[in-house]
Amino acid sequence: MASGTASRSEDEESLAGQKRASSQALGTIPKRRSSSRFIKRKKFDDELVESSLAKSSTRVKGTSGVESGRCSGSEPSSSEKKKVSKAPSTPVPPSPAPTPGLTKRVKKSKQPLQVTKDLGRWKPADDLLLINAVLQTNDLTSVHLGVKFSCRFTLREVQERWYALLYDPVISKLACQAMRQLHPEAIAAIQSKALFSKAEEQLLSKVGSTSQPTLETFQDLLHRHPDAFYLTRTAKALQAHWQLMRQYYLLEDQTVQPLPKGDQVLNFSDAEDLIDDSKLKDMRDEVLEHELTVADRRQKREIRQLEQELHKWQVLVDSITGMSSPDFDNQTLAVLRGRMVRYLMRSREITLGRATKDNQIDVDLSLEGPAWKISRKQGVIKLKNNGDFFIANEGRRPIYIDGRPVLCGSKWRLSNNSVVEIASLRFVFLINQDLIALIRAEAAKITPQ
Repeated sequence: MASGTASRSEDEESLAGQKRASSQALGTIPKRRSSSRFIKRKKFDDELVESSLAKSSTRVKGTSGVESGRCSGSEPSSSEKKKVSKAPSTPVPPSPAPTPGLTKRVKKSKQPLQVTKDLGRWKPADDLLLINAVLQTNDLTSVHLGVKFSCRFTLREVQERWYALLYDPVISKLACQAMRQLHPEAIAAIQSKALFSKAEEQLLSKVGSTSQPTLETFQDLLHRHPDAFYLTRTAKALQAHWQLMRQYYLLEDQTVQPLPKGDQVLNFSDAEDLIDDSKLKDMRDEVLEHELTVADRRQKREIRQLEQELHKWQVLVDSITGMSSPDFDNQTLAVLRGRMVRYLMRSREITLGRATKDNQIDVDLSLEGPAWKISRKQGVIKLKNNGDFFIANEGRRPIYIDGRPVLCGSKWRLSNNSVVEIASLRFVFLINQDLIALIRAEAAKITPQ
């Protein structure tokens, strides 16, 4: 077996040597086939050396071969033959390579002009108004006060826009392009709104205020001073501005009359004293009066509810602060004391239960703890004329008195220090013995009679 394998390897080596010799004679290296599978066969040492030599020689020969093929017209490779066979048979003349200088110029001419800043809030009409007004008055403050733009601009914005039109080449170029695209009628309307300069107002102020100038008068003024007036001024526009100047006493023959001095000046307080209050009509607003009455009624209702809940809040305050008042006073018959709160019995009959918006009771057991199992009217405690206290159960759940259940519809006598348990809430019932003794004495006096 060893001799067989050795002979096979020698045959393979001789075949490989013959192939390499033939390829070197032809000047080409055969392309090694490679599998597209993920796992490939391991190469031996001699194959690794051959593949690296083949790759380096193909890279060098490939570049030189392509250039020599293009220049001298040598034979193309097998892959190039396939591409040529697929291409049409008509010859294609090679295009001349352009010079780098020309390509740069063409690219620059094809690139569109990129605008980095837009006009923003400033319209072309606003820019034209601004330019005309500044040329007329030479004062940005007057322009801000006298020119009506498409939207409201502050004095700072007007100044910044004027400086941008003067010194920013991008904005000025965009603004000029936009103003050139305006319609001639729009341009004429904008120019007609140009402010009057000081020279124009000086010429108009010479026209007398007492005279009755006509359109011919102002037309003659235009003909006599063509350089002083703006190019779009008309006789009608001059007449309207002259009337405005006369209204504000800006003509040469007009003087502003000073205010009269002395007691004849009527101030605001004097004028208010002269007004008769009885003559002023008192307009009654029925809707407002109705809303006020409804609000007043709602506030009074809330005040009554707070007054009714005052004793409950007092119980909570006493339990938190720990400064509770003495158990009994001259009006307290008994006390139902719990772990958190203390209920005072000051009438001969009180009701126990859970208070709601629709059901108001005397003793709200929800202040002591969870009372969702307690009925809205759980029970009633009454004082008899002989001084005995009785509790009657009117709820669904039983009431335990010293561990004894009192079912619904039943009643039980309460003594001093009795433990009352209602739905896991425990209370101690304390009786004011002094006050009860007085009640029993009065009852004993009444019974013999």
